[in-house]
Amino acid sequence: MSILAILEQRGGAWNRMSFETAAAAQQLAKELNTTASAAVAGQGIGSLAAEMAGRQFEKVYAVEHDLLQDYTPDAYAIALRQLVEKVKPALAIFPHTYQVRDFLPKLATSLGRVAVSDVIAHRVENGELVLVRQLFQGKVNADYRFADEAPQFASLQAGAYRADLLAAGSAAVENFAPQLAAADIRTKPQAPFREAARAVDLGAAAIIVSVGRGIKEADNIPLVQKLADAFGAELAASRPICDAGWLPMERQVGSSGQTVAPKLYVAVGISGAIQHLVGMKGSRTIVAINKDPDAPIFEVADYGIVGDLFQVVPELTEAVEKARS
Repeated sequence: MSILAILEQRGGAWNRMSFETAAAAQQLAKELNTTASAAVAGQGIGSLAAEMAGRQFEKVYAVEHDLLQDYTPDAYAIALRQLVEKVKPALAIFPHTYQVRDFLPKLATSLGRVAVSDVIAHRVENGELVLVRQLFQGKVNADYRFADEAPQFASLQAGAYRADLLAAGSAAVENFAPQLAAADIRTKPQAPFREAARAVDLGAAAIIVSVGRGIKEADNIPLVQKLADAFGAELAASRPICDAGWLPMERQVGSSGQTVAPKLYVAVGISGAIQHLVGMKGSRTIVAINKDPDAPIFEVADYGIVGDLFQVVPELTEAVEKARS
């Protein structure tokens, strides 16, 4: 059961989720006792393919064509279908980005297949791959098994797999030129919708300090902002804070906001409703500050501080500033 990780770049720069997907491909290959390859599509992407060739893959495919310079669903679906038909992987995996959400259903359908989207985990049972995704805003985990023959398709949720586990190695780069014509492209490329088109892209933040209803009122937000500033972090919030207008919606983390996976996530006065946990549970290290020792946030936290945030946060801010000075 060979694995093909189809990675995403834009303007010659990797989408950070591509490294998570690449690491997932290596992990799946190891657990299924098979091989993993990677692919990147675009125009002028030789350096990216060469960079990925420094990872532990059997082969890296550089899918290059002038009509792939600007993203369109038609061009990507046609080009990647040709790649899949050439490589014949058992499973092709993708990062669950806005771009992938746009073209993956078209790609899978063109081959008479379905795609399992937004996968959060997997396991192998008796040699069979079982994918896990969430339903009802994270309240239910559902198992998915493929009934189709290869190729099979899945996209992986941000933070579901750890990019830092991507193993180094040496792979050959193979150039692949798909057969594309201008007449195949029915859409005119426009300025892409980006997660970072908001005022802030929380997904790119290494450290996030997030505030919840425990802050009580908008006038207390600066208290948590000082902690974020001390860490050099982005300030985020749970949904009630953004719904109340205390912070802009682009700073919301959760099932109806942004999904993040920073190195450090500090949850201040957040109880840990499942809708919020869905958006941040992939964080490398989670620190929770809450006066309720039974708050659900402590179930996912690596470190928990039970106490009044109005006492804890100023002391923590002072300690962080002293440590960084």
